[in-house]
Amino acid sequence: MSFLQFDGWISRFSVVLLALVTFLTVSQSGVAQDAKPAEVAPVSFYRQVRPVIQRHCSGCHQPSKAGGKLIVTSFEALAKGGESGPGIVPHKPAESSLVEVISGEKPRMPLKADPLKKVQVELITRWIAEGAKDDTPMALQDNISAEHPPVYTNPPVITALAYSPDSKLLAVSGFREILVHNADGSGLVKRLVGRSQRIESLAFSLDGKILAAVGGTPSLFGEVQFWNTADWTERSASFASDVMYGGSFSDDSKTFACGGADNSIRLIKVEDMTLLRKLDPHSDWVLGTGFSVDGKNLVTVSRDMAMKLSIVENGQFVDNITSITPGALKGGLMAVRRHPLRDEFLTGGADGEPKLYKMIRTQVRMIGDDFNRIRGYAPLPGRIFTLDFNTDGSKFVVGSSAAMTGAVRVYNTEDAKLLFELPGHSRGVFSVDFRPDGAQIATGGFDGTIRLFDANTGLLVKQFVPVVISPAVASQK
Repeated sequence: MSFLQFDGWISRFSVVLLALVTFLTVSQSGVAQDAKPAEVAPVSFYRQVRPVIQRHCSGCHQPSKAGGKLIVTSFEALAKGGESGPGIVPHKPAESSLVEVISGEKPRMPLKADPLKKVQVELITRWIAEGAKDDTPMALQDNISAEHPPVYTNPPVITALAYSPDSKLLAVSGFREILVHNADGSGLVKRLVGRSQRIESLAFSLDGKILAAVGGTPSLFGEVQFWNTADWTERSASFASDVMYGGSFSDDSKTFACGGADNSIRLIKVEDMTLLRKLDPHSDWVLGTGFSVDGKNLVTVSRDMAMKLSIVENGQFVDNITSITPGALKGGLMAVRRHPLRDEFLTGGADGEPKLYKMIRTQVRMIGDDFNRIRGYAPLPGRIFTLDFNTDGSKFVVGSSAAMTGAVRVYNTEDAKLLFELPGHSRGVFSVDFRPDGAQIATGGFDGTIRLFDANTGLLVKQFVPVVISPAVASQK
């Protein structure tokens, strides 16, 4: 090919290339001009609005605690509103009291809590402007209330038990409720329906005036419920955005403590349910709490494998009660209980071994020591989930879960002697409780059956399912 031929070929190629670029530019310009802006999906009440309201508002605005005569636990009640007028006026956010109380520089709601984030307020406002449609799936609509309590087609997993101080009542965890039975298993006394799907801990105040429940709904809220035992009225409040665990009263019944899945501890004033302070000494879920005899100190256990000591008055972390030696601890701690008469704390967890610790260290800590440990006891199979002392602290009971089986054992506190194993537990055990009069032990767990044992002989006295089982009815299409 000559130079002239090559030059002509380049010229023709340049013309073709210019034409192609021009065509593509014009085509893209036409597409851009003809394209419609991407449609923004409408706001979903069920997936986007409901979780915000449930987490931040339902603690004070529910059937048992309708602050301002407003209930937000159902779409219909939320739309109706309360003392401030209609909660929702479709297409009119400015006329909806829900928007009014959560908006502005200093919003009125949530009460005594951080205001909603700007993006959350804008989301609720846009949902109302779009018509405030309720897109809750029919199968998931919540119709549970005190008037319409849960219906069971299978026994519920029992996660918490608590005897009343007078030994007359036994409180049992259910789905969305607490079932209060006669302590001898002779019958149901009361159903206490709340909003927490999971009840993780139950405790009576030592004066017997309050039954406390700790739990929540995973990834939505953590709640504390106080039930007045004189008339079974409820006070409740949300303190976290995930489930809470391990509730305990101080001996004077004035302060309540609980842990949570957010790795924090809350100290709550019982009189008005205000948050006294939030403690953060742990690096994982806090599953158990217990006050010192004088109420000045708090002992807590966690999945981080540590038992820690803090000061109640100011929340200051004091010490690790358990060893800090790497490898000395064998997994998370899941339960703790103080000796009724002195500042010694029984704990158990992943290694299945009950251990008793004194609260206060009296010598300088050294790497490798476990100085506060008083004694260990023969391990149970699996993980320890629950334990309890009798009234004078001379004996204690421990429950565990190991894959497809469970175990419950009673020990002598002072000489570590295994007194007996309670029979009949073929599945995991998640709660045990000594009756205050010392005559009986109650157990519950995965199989949903309450078992009552003679505390002196270990013989089974009675067993029963704490709920009425209704036959499952297949849906008709």
